[in-house]
Amino acid sequence: MNSALRALTGVRIDPMTYQRVLGDELRKLRKQRGWTRKVLQGKLQTEVSLQTLATYELGTRQCSVVRLAEICLAMDALPHDVLAKVHGRIFSDSPGEHVRLDLARVAEDTQPDLLPLRRWARDRLRATGARNAEVQLDLPALEQMAELCGLDTVELLSRLRGVMR
Repeated sequence: MNSALRALTGVRIDPMTYQRVLGDELRKLRKQRGWTRKVLQGKLQTEVSLQTLATYELGTRQCSVVRLAEICLAMDALPHDVLAKVHGRIFSDSPGEHVRLDLARVAEDTQPDLLPLRRWARDRLRATGARNAEVQLDLPALEQMAELCGLDTVELLSRLRGVMR
């Protein structure tokens, strides 16, 4: 067993995080090609709905190995290269690559661009029944939230720092 595998012995994989990061990598790859989901759909060997492609990219639906290979190959990417990126993002995250958010502050913020984040924070507070709650977001989650807000990740982080002051 090589040293990288030995270092991972006993490491647990969070399926939700893995799906989200895999979806993010697939979306990045598609966007690098300048393709819409519709264009990608037309290049696949089997029929896949646009909704299904969207849920793969959002990480809300599991993608089979065969489907993953088909999607990657349609985009001229090797599946093992995509999985290596996912692996690197998940297992190389250091504790410093997280941002703590006070959900109450985010929910009260009035910046128009942060509306999707504000709604998410309100929903989380409602779901927990708490008036105040703090969450820790990793880089893949921040990247997805930035995309939802129509911002790049650096801009979102800058705005969040202002909210947290």
